[in-house]
Amino acid sequence: METKNNQWLIERMVVGELMVNCYIVGWKETLDAVVIDPGAETERILDRINELNLKVHSVINTHCHGDHIGGNGEMIEALGVPLIVGRYDAELLTDANKNMSAPFGMPMTSPPADKLLDEGDFVEIGNGKLKVFHTPGHSPGSIVLAGDGFAIVGDLLFAGSIGRTDFPGGSFDMLVKMVQEKVFPLGDDCLVLPGHGPETTVGEERRSNPFLRPGMIMF
Repeated sequence: METKNNQWLIERMVVGELMVNCYIVGWKETLDAVVIDPGAETERILDRINELNLKVHSVINTHCHGDHIGGNGEMIEALGVPLIVGRYDAELLTDANKNMSAPFGMPMTSPPADKLLDEGDFVEIGNGKLKVFHTPGHSPGSIVLAGDGFAIVGDLLFAGSIGRTDFPGGSFDMLVKMVQEKVFPLGDDCLVLPGHGPETTVGEERRSNPFLRPGMIMF
């Protein structure tokens, strides 16, 4: 996947029944990397990490709903690395009801987080950094991880759509506010990498997303 700074390595792997986008994000020069949202199929993810000869330093969840955390335990055990999540989603990891997996008939939990992220924190990967934005709306502790010309947004924003806001702790108004105040300022050329579905850009969503255009909100 091409990015503004060609030192970034970004691999998207679609995993699990709910087709979650798991991202392997690395720095080419040093081969340091993180794994973001390993929702399932951990063996396939690990095989790809080995093929790329990457040194993974942590597993990160953009948010802690069940479909995004299903592979956490196997991944951190296999790699011997910490699990990192947004502060206000941490309690969802260990509670299948709160992370919405039990209500959908697929109860799953994750080990607790080793480190919590807050607004303005940075995740260092080789000589690169991902800036953390706290973006509630889909879940209380959803985060966006923004690099050089790209943003991994979880289920906050999709190509032509937005994340669900009818789960506990969700808010349509807050979600739209977060997109407008924290994602849009990243610039129209910024590549948006969502938790499900194809990539898009800030400019495309600003222009055409029906949930974000004034007067075209759909209920």
